[in-house]
Amino acid sequence: MPQASPTAQPAKERFKQLLRKVGSGEHTSKGLTRAEADEAFDLMLTGQASDTQIGAFLIAHRIRRPEPQELSGMVDTYRRLGPKIVSAPDQQRPVCFGMPFDGRKRTAPLYPLTALVLLSVGQPVVFQAGGRMPVKYGITASELFTALGLELAKLSLDEVQSGFQSQGLALIHQPSHFPLADQLIPHRDDLGKRPPIASAELLWTAHAGEHLLVSGFVHPPTESRAWEALTIAGEADVITVKGLEGGTDLPISRACITARMRQGKAPERLILHPRDHGSFGPDQEWQNLEVWQDQAQDALHNQGPLVSALRWNAGVYLWMAGWSTSLEAGLELAEATLSQGRASSTLQALIQWRASVGG
Repeated sequence: MPQASPTAQPAKERFKQLLRKVGSGEHTSKGLTRAEADEAFDLMLTGQASDTQIGAFLIAHRIRRPEPQELSGMVDTYRRLGPKIVSAPDQQRPVCFGMPFDGRKRTAPLYPLTALVLLSVGQPVVFQAGGRMPVKYGITASELFTALGLELAKLSLDEVQSGFQSQGLALIHQPSHFPLADQLIPHRDDLGKRPPIASAELLWTAHAGEHLLVSGFVHPPTESRAWEALTIAGEADVITVKGLEGGTDLPISRACITARMRQGKAPERLILHPRDHGSFGPDQEWQNLEVWQDQAQDALHNQGPLVSALRWNAGVYLWMAGWSTSLEAGLELAEATLSQGRASSTLQALIQWRASVGG
């Protein structure tokens, strides 16, 4: 992984040179190299660039759109300065979900419930998320898990690490575990648009080591750019998902556009049809946390309006993670896990573990 380039120049002067490259206009602006993008984000996260420079950089980059090597440079910064968790030597490689940090507002989230099904069969799961943040200010992962009775945001990073190795679940909560990145929230609010760092967040995982990275996207150009950036960044096994609200939750109202990218191979397009597997229906609308809490508990007991979508999501990811040899077998495993109450029991075990940790 390249390191931020050392320079004898004052940091603000050096940042000014990087800003000129991305903000010089349609005909003269240039993409940064991977090392330069890493350096720019290092200067921003460590407070060596001024507020004016940071705002100008973010909006200029937003207008021009980051190039793949620039995104990989941002991921380098996050890997170097951000929190890290590792698997135990005998632990199954985790599935790491890359979702928008500004949350969900239109559709009922499924990913906490999907994680519980995966955990029930022994599949570790890693999430990265923030607190309520612009531009969406949507419901967050930590709020959803808390509604299930599992408070994860207040754990120390050491507790997250030990809990991951013993229980299989890790939630990296940016305000608690990556305060350097959380410093940029006021700039995101002032800009009123998702900055390029939001694209990098979908491509980064705090897990160091072998894993399966699932990254959400909205628009097709974003997906192809992610493939290139993740190849440069050295990710060996990636799934990209045109999920609900740009996340990793698979819709049941339409065909699911996904792709698998393995190291050294071209991405393989996978179009999945919930209609062909008895899971077709409307994507449940988000109402409020109290309604979702009841719906989530019902789904964990294999009933209610979320259960069809949960079966579909859990079955697809069980198959993609290697727990079944076919999609149909993955769906059958998800159904059995839910009908036997194993996902609900996994949640109760996690709640008991969390109580033993304290804090």
